[in-house]
Amino acid sequence: MTSSITPVVLGAPPSLEENARLLVVRFSAVHRTLSWALVGGGLGLARAVVWRHVSDAELGPSVDPAALLLASLERPGLEGAVGLLTARDLATFDCVTRREGALAARAVATVGLGNALAAGDPPGPLRVGTINVLLQLSHGLDEGGLAEAMALAVEARTAAVLEARVPSRRSNAWATGTGTDCVVVAAPEAGEPLRWVGKHTVAGALAGSCVREAVRRGVRRWIADEVARGVQARMA
Repeated sequence: MTSSITPVVLGAPPSLEENARLLVVRFSAVHRTLSWALVGGGLGLARAVVWRHVSDAELGPSVDPAALLLASLERPGLEGAVGLLTARDLATFDCVTRREGALAARAVATVGLGNALAAGDPPGPLRVGTINVLLQLSHGLDEGGLAEAMALAVEARTAAVLEARVPSRRSNAWATGTGTDCVVVAAPEAGEPLRWVGKHTVAGALAGSCVREAVRRGVRRWIADEVARGVQARMA
């Protein structure tokens, strides 16, 4: 039953800032977060998640990626945000929200597949191309709930990639993601946490659906962009 749950506003829509070098998702309140993000990874508290566009020229051998990202967050006053790096054009982001009753979930994703790999592939050199996903829930989660939501988000991302049958860069398998993907799960710190967020719950259904659709759209866009670039190269 969800009728006794008070609706929570997810926050402002994602915004492109700093001349489109940053994609910012601000929350309406402090959120608990779980991720392996370059900045703000692990369990933490945050009011925003930020993607920072980065070029190959900015990431030379002597550059500390975390320091670069931290400096980018400090200038616009986004200290304390969870920070992600990507070479993907930030304007290609997808934002999908699902609601049922008082519950809501939204996913924001940027998708690049130049570094597409399958789980179990041998290690090798890094390539440009990553999938970065934020899953935000409208209601609180305890640590166990954050972990369950993370598993669901990763599963949904993987399903969306497998649907497209993108080959791995290092094996004959279909890619299940990239070698540098990152997923952030966020839920409000305040309020009674939801007890469960798996596939048999409304919250889990909303979460899985929005992540899968956001990544699906991003994968299709990336493939279309690659096809367009190939056509242009042949015409040059």
